[in-house]
Amino acid sequence: MYTEKVMDHFQNPRNMGEIEDASGIGTVGNAKCGDIMRIYLDIDEAGVIQDCKFKTFGCGAAVATSSMATELVRGKTVQEALQVTNQAVMEALDGLPPVKVHCSLLAEEGIHAALWDYAQKHGIVIEGLEKPKTDIGEEEAEEEY
Repeated sequence: MYTEKVMDHFQNPRNMGEIEDASGIGTVGNAKCGDIMRIYLDIDEAGVIQDCKFKTFGCGAAVATSSMATELVRGKTVQEALQVTNQAVMEALDGLPPVKVHCSLLAEEGIHAALWDYAQKHGIVIEGLEKPKTDIGEEEAEEEY
């Protein structure tokens, strides 16, 4: 059963779309379930995320976690955005069914992938950022839950 917040973000997603000339773009997926998430970041010279959008192909939970993730990182610095975890996304949505935890991992890794792309494009190192996985499997979700 989904929470009211999950249903709201699924039915009325925030920040859906793409950003032309995005500072960073991250694409991640789950080969088993077929969910694919792309996160776009617009980061200013001070390292603050001015805009964040997403395009997701997947289930309602994938859309909801993408939507919430964009809400959580908008207005944050790159370093603050790096601290947004799948746990934070799930808490902000008032929880997810255990079988859908991998969707919150996709959201976290999508942010990290977009930050990685941003760092690569600008030749910078973001402290604490590791090269993201592009395929998030169920085993990661089970480890996290």
